[in-house]
Amino acid sequence: MYHIHCLNKISPKGTALLTDNYAITDDRNQADGVLVRSADMHNVALPESLLAVARAGAGVNNIPLSDCAEAGVVVFNTPGANANSVMELALCGMLLSSRDVVGGINWVQTIKDDPDIAKLVEKGKSQFAGHEIRHKNLGVIGLGAVGGPLANAARNLGMTVYGCDPFISIEAAWHLDSHIVRVNSRDEIYSKCDIISLHTPLLDDTRGMINAEAIAKMKDGVIILNFARDLLVDDDAMAAALASGKVARYVTDFPNGKTANMPGCIAIPHLGASTEESEDNCAKMAVQELMDYLERQHQKFRQLSQLRHGHLPRRGAHHPAAPEHSQLSGSVHRRHCR
Repeated sequence: MYHIHCLNKISPKGTALLTDNYAITDDRNQADGVLVRSADMHNVALPESLLAVARAGAGVNNIPLSDCAEAGVVVFNTPGANANSVMELALCGMLLSSRDVVGGINWVQTIKDDPDIAKLVEKGKSQFAGHEIRHKNLGVIGLGAVGGPLANAARNLGMTVYGCDPFISIEAAWHLDSHIVRVNSRDEIYSKCDIISLHTPLLDDTRGMINAEAIAKMKDGVIILNFARDLLVDDDAMAAALASGKVARYVTDFPNGKTANMPGCIAIPHLGASTEESEDNCAKMAVQELMDYLERQHQKFRQLSQLRHGHLPRRGAHHPAAPEHSQLSGSVHRRHCR
């Protein structure tokens, strides 16, 4: 019997997949496996019994990977399970930023009790005029599970799309519209595009990549969309660019103390994966990963880990053979979605 602890509310369509070999426990100290969505595990003690953590989401920023590696706890995430949900919201963000829909909605609330509201609307609506996205240039940085479908959707809406992804998989490339223009550097995106959408993981190379230097290379009045990671963008540089008009709008799904108070920024409350379908898909994938590992893989993984640390005797007549090759490059198996 395996005991599973849920640090967040997990979709019942996921937990329903657990067989009779599993029991949900409220006692984290008894857990063989943990299911988590957004709860921060960095200050959570890992129980001795813990074998694996599965996050129902694409990133693993809320999981202490080093501590898990030290303890031999394997970490899984669910790349692609919420991709369509994030893609649709990025498309929504593109439309919201091209037409001042948010400003218009907020303005209507200020005149909602005026008996002449209809006349005021007709008189004042011009201040919220925007532009169409058709025939505009969209730059997509990262052509993976979210960026690729967004690029295709934009092509179908009549946009010219430029894509940059040095790590694009063959599978992702096969699914791209043949008219998407592939460029070799982010600088080409910056100089050519009216709208730029970020879909890259947070790495040393991408942290703060939208900074003052990068913004200076962009078109005047550019729109920037960030539905990937908060720290891809330098908030101070963005605030200055919005104030000067260099950036017309910044749309982010990661509000913080600066962006929530930043004129010209549309701060969405991290709704990228907040759809019923996305939560169901992520939960089902996380549960399946957890079950597969606990039932089939963890004994092999433990042997390999012990062998590498000199804790397993050399193979002999009474000892099982450790695998000669493994795709597990360390104590934590990380799955990243670009």
